[in-house]
Amino acid sequence: MRGYGLFLGLFVGFQAANAASLLSKPGDSAIIPSWDIQSTAKAGNNLQALSQVGVDTSSWHHISSSRCTLMGCLLHAGLYHEDDLFYSENLKKFDVSQFRVPWLYRNEFNIDLKQGKHYFLQTHGITSKGDIFINGKQVASSLTQAGAYGGHEYDVSKILEKRNALVVQVHPTDYNYDLAIGFVDWNPYPPDNGTGVWRNIEVKQTGPVSLGPLRVMTQTNLPTDDSSARVTLKSTARNLESHEVTVDVRGEVTLEGRPSHAWKQTVKLGALQSKEITISTTLKNPKIWWPKQWGSQPLYTGQLSASVNEELSDVVNDEFGIRQVTSKVNSHNDTIFYVNGLPFQVIGGGYSADMFLRWDSDKFIKQAQLTQDLGGNTIRLEGKNEQPELYKIADKMGLMILAGWECCDKWEAWSYNGDLSVKSEWSERDYGIADASMKHEALMHQNHPSMLGYLVGSDYWPNDRAAGLYTSAIKDSGWQIPIIASASKRGFPDILGPSGMKMDGPYDWTPPNYWYDVEPSEDRLGAAFGFGSELGSGVGTPEISSLKKFLTKEDLDDLWTKPNKGLYHMSTNVSSFYNRKIYNDALWARYGAPVSLDDYLLKAQMMDYEATRSQFESVSAFWSKDRPATGLIYWMLNNAWPSLHWNLFDFYLHPAGSYFGAKVGARLEHVVYDYLKKAVYLVNHSIDKTGPRTITVDVIDRNGKTLYTTRKTAETEPNTSRNVLDLSAPLKSITDVVFLRITLSDSKKSTISRNVYWLAKGLDVLDWEDSDWFFTPVTTYADYSALEKLQSAKVSVSTQASKSKEGATVTLENKSAVPAFFITLNLVDKTGGDVQPVFWSDNYVTLWPHEKLELDVKGDGAAAVQIRGKNVQSATVMF
Repeated sequence: MRGYGLFLGLFVGFQAANAASLLSKPGDSAIIPSWDIQSTAKAGNNLQALSQVGVDTSSWHHISSSRCTLMGCLLHAGLYHEDDLFYSENLKKFDVSQFRVPWLYRNEFNIDLKQGKHYFLQTHGITSKGDIFINGKQVASSLTQAGAYGGHEYDVSKILEKRNALVVQVHPTDYNYDLAIGFVDWNPYPPDNGTGVWRNIEVKQTGPVSLGPLRVMTQTNLPTDDSSARVTLKSTARNLESHEVTVDVRGEVTLEGRPSHAWKQTVKLGALQSKEITISTTLKNPKIWWPKQWGSQPLYTGQLSASVNEELSDVVNDEFGIRQVTSKVNSHNDTIFYVNGLPFQVIGGGYSADMFLRWDSDKFIKQAQLTQDLGGNTIRLEGKNEQPELYKIADKMGLMILAGWECCDKWEAWSYNGDLSVKSEWSERDYGIADASMKHEALMHQNHPSMLGYLVGSDYWPNDRAAGLYTSAIKDSGWQIPIIASASKRGFPDILGPSGMKMDGPYDWTPPNYWYDVEPSEDRLGAAFGFGSELGSGVGTPEISSLKKFLTKEDLDDLWTKPNKGLYHMSTNVSSFYNRKIYNDALWARYGAPVSLDDYLLKAQMMDYEATRSQFESVSAFWSKDRPATGLIYWMLNNAWPSLHWNLFDFYLHPAGSYFGAKVGARLEHVVYDYLKKAVYLVNHSIDKTGPRTITVDVIDRNGKTLYTTRKTAETEPNTSRNVLDLSAPLKSITDVVFLRITLSDSKKSTISRNVYWLAKGLDVLDWEDSDWFFTPVTTYADYSALEKLQSAKVSVSTQASKSKEGATVTLENKSAVPAFFITLNLVDKTGGDVQPVFWSDNYVTLWPHEKLELDVKGDGAAAVQIRGKNVQSATVMF
């Protein structure tokens, strides 16, 4: 057996030595495809020895992934399991001590070395910092290779051999002292604090001349297609030889279905000289890139190649779109964005990366689909700049990205930031790391038409020195989008000016009328005016099917039997959001004390739905006000792990009340009820829809009796909102809970939007003077307790294949003389599990007496639909 083991080892070594080369020709770039990882506590830290070919790593963890944090790698290897870690409070028990020492990432690879060729190792960020060795020689130390976004290129031409061993030693991360990727109070910190090779490391081959990243600049008369566009391709050419070379540069721009544009230029480079290459062409009748709600997303490909002596030396390429993004700070000190010359009201949410920074393109596509399905046009990345694939997906889908640095840790350790419990102000080295980080991210983002802007600060603005570094890096990369000082109005560096964005909360529950109460604006904090960079009612309660995946029975019971208890799956235990007290105080007072978990969860969905609907509707309704609501980033879009709040769809991609409330509120064309003024607004988010619209208003009591009805026709105008109807008189005499239905239809009598509100006798009374940064107290709650007295309604449910041949149509019919209130529908597969993602045309709906409503739904693997409601018997209907 010993002889067999020796033979097997020799055979494996022979296979490795004869494995295919990662690179074959100049211009090639290859990702290090996998890793063996181990703690230095077990493997030691003799990097010179460990980076020799042939080191025995059989006892190491073998990871078939090119990028992962330590926790991501160990999950990938099956050492830990997500379901176990995320269940109840299991993560509390995790042994974090293993990550207090450096760890090693190791890979062996082959290179078919060729004379006259040059080879580079490219990094894109290693957390917190890394020492890099190849074949026993140091490539970089952690003094240089530092920061989660510190991308660098190292010349390894004199180090590489046919068979190579690469070792990266990663150092433990501390958010207070390292420029890393933290989660603030969003969720518990990952045990490894995100340490590791979280982005790809690549090897590149060139000839005597290398090209830096491609940068594309466009100029055109927008927004029309029947114009011309000037396209400029830029790159830095570097002569790697000790003698002069003549370089033939070829530029090419292509668009599928159209002839390509190619042109050439010849330049001379002195010994070891670098020179900016700039070549331009004019495109006639260019195809313009638009956000999805406004148009199509044509993507051009730009390419630059460099040849020496008629032999290809290097090539760089990337996709780009022809569009224009600008912004201005208006007379109210509020930022407003413009896309292709048109005012662009930002509607979206704050995105979170996975807790362990695991990237999944398929999951992000689904998250983007859900975002756009609910009417969102933008996501904000606060310090979670993710992987390059995110931006490519956003480009193809027409989803705008507002990226930037994060708050509340080393990134904002300025002398004037009094909010940090630990403040390690920046050293000379930190400025260098930040400079390298900004340069790398600017080049990575530059060509993407989905980029709306970059926030170089979040809660606080960067000091003058850092702002200068950031601005210089961004401008040098050729960016043509806005640079914003921060996400708040606390201050700004002179080089950038005011941010025009407010960060005044709320982050916890607020009633629907909060958003409409906009005067006096200096006291109205998060109400619907200006640009809200992160704000919301703190809602996002998952449905029971998701809750059971991460909560025990005792945890579930705590939700309604211990309403003030601190909960591990809320925010961190030192935050203001560790419990649901503010939320539950409102739920108990407004809807009555729950009598069961099911009762609690149904009332929670009602709370969540009215909270997000009112927030999204108010911003939409006040778009054309004298002081417009220019943008809304809901806090948050999604969660890094299974959470009980701050989301529009849960960790498992299941939409619930917060999602469908926002979906109603962000409809492309819509009618909105202003809780405060009792007015109706006609909303049009499109740039091309015009013509007469009919607004129909109906009011009934909880017994189905008609109290009021009216109809009005009004002209809709693109990209505007306006007050079209006053309901203060008919709603003045409310003595109990009533239902208000507002329907919008076009000239063909097709329903565009249908919206049902439940209204109490009085509004929630806010104590604005006692507002805190995260909520405004309510002194008197609206009384919806009469909903407990609703008579039972009988609703029939039928299903059929959709007319579009995608998905199905679910038809609801109320057979009763009373309203069928808050009907929720859930699509399940043959095992009874949630279909996800799922896309409903509407959900959490209320039916008028004898009303029939058709809902479209799409979701793979659907076998049945589950139905429940406040006064409707639960049922399951098979397809």
